[in-house]
Amino acid sequence: MVNAKAVEAAYQVAKERYAEVGVDTEAVLDKLQTIRVSLPCWQGDDIHGFLTPDAKLTGGIGVSGDFPGGARNPEELTSDLDEAFKLIPGKQRLQLHQIYAVTNGKKKDLSEVGPEDFKYWVDWAKENGVLLDFNPTFFSSPKVKENMTLSSPEKSVRDYWIQVGRNGRKISNYFGETQGVQSIDNFWIMDGMKDEPISRLDPRERLIESLDEINKEKFDEKNTIESYEGKLFGTGVESYTVGSHLFYNNYALTRNKLWCMDIGHFHEAVDPSDYLSSFLAFGRGMFLHVTRPVHWDSDHVPAMNDMLIRVMRALIRDNLLNKTTIGLDFFDGSINRVAAWVIGTRSAQKGLLLGMLAPIDELKEAERNYDFTLRLAETEELKSFPFGAVWDEFCLRNNVPVGMDWFKELKNYEANVQLKRN
Repeated sequence: MVNAKAVEAAYQVAKERYAEVGVDTEAVLDKLQTIRVSLPCWQGDDIHGFLTPDAKLTGGIGVSGDFPGGARNPEELTSDLDEAFKLIPGKQRLQLHQIYAVTNGKKKDLSEVGPEDFKYWVDWAKENGVLLDFNPTFFSSPKVKENMTLSSPEKSVRDYWIQVGRNGRKISNYFGETQGVQSIDNFWIMDGMKDEPISRLDPRERLIESLDEINKEKFDEKNTIESYEGKLFGTGVESYTVGSHLFYNNYALTRNKLWCMDIGHFHEAVDPSDYLSSFLAFGRGMFLHVTRPVHWDSDHVPAMNDMLIRVMRALIRDNLLNKTTIGLDFFDGSINRVAAWVIGTRSAQKGLLLGMLAPIDELKEAERNYDFTLRLAETEELKSFPFGAVWDEFCLRNNVPVGMDWFKELKNYEANVQLKRN
């Protein structure tokens, strides 16, 4: 077990080092404490949900791996989340998909799911100090017609999914009303084509019409606001994605909504950090999905790699946190699913912390004065500063395990809870 006195001693040294360059680590820790990250509930059970848990995943998504002990019901999923939150410093948020409705044994179609089916989650969240966000589910359903939902050429198909979207907005509004904090209602649809379409415009015009129809009912935005998530492509929709990055970017701008930028939905050679200031110079706000692309459009557990660091630095350096809610979006069945939540969230928090531990105002002033020598010299020296000691102190103050101590606790939970499910 990590020695708390050693952690505190190392932090004091780090505090002095950062003070030398004008960084107040106490102020940084206070700021980090206020930032909630929205975890994806679907990591805990490989996106099966509770409505039709045996349904085949469709829509260009898929979960690989068969690590034992995945959650099979609401009680097991919330138990796993409780364990994860014990190992993550600070208070967080949780994203729920519509298929995670708890209907108490009543058989319901997806289009019939409403706020009453999420009371279980609202009660659990209130008890645990967790804030809830929402995602209407537009995939893994027999009502998907040839990889089309809201953009389908068939009105009956569109009408079905419009009803799903309407109900989703009511559920998100219910979250906001009960928790007293705005819930983000994030739309991602699978629609696209495997081969080249004749018309790229027609499906997009139908999607605009469907989304506008969903949004006709007015809700108080102190309770809920919509965000729209673009995608590069997915399996089965390799040639054409209706809801592309640019499509939803423009839809959010013209409807005064949020754009959801998922950094795992970009090719790994693209730097999504530049999109933050480009969009937020015009846009109302952003729901950021932090994940990790590997070779193509994918959703791996976030690691504190160069891309994640650049994204978090962009948020901090340009003071964009006030217009951004940070969420995670990944699903990995090849490793312990609770560990994935812990690793991904702690990596995102570390990226934020690293971005804050810099004399940003001084560096901006140097840049304005064309002092690019100072800019490069100081940013390079900061790379060897004792960032890890500040992170350990943050964990210690939040009464969560420091270093690999969290993994020891996780392995105990795995042996005594998860593996006994099988």
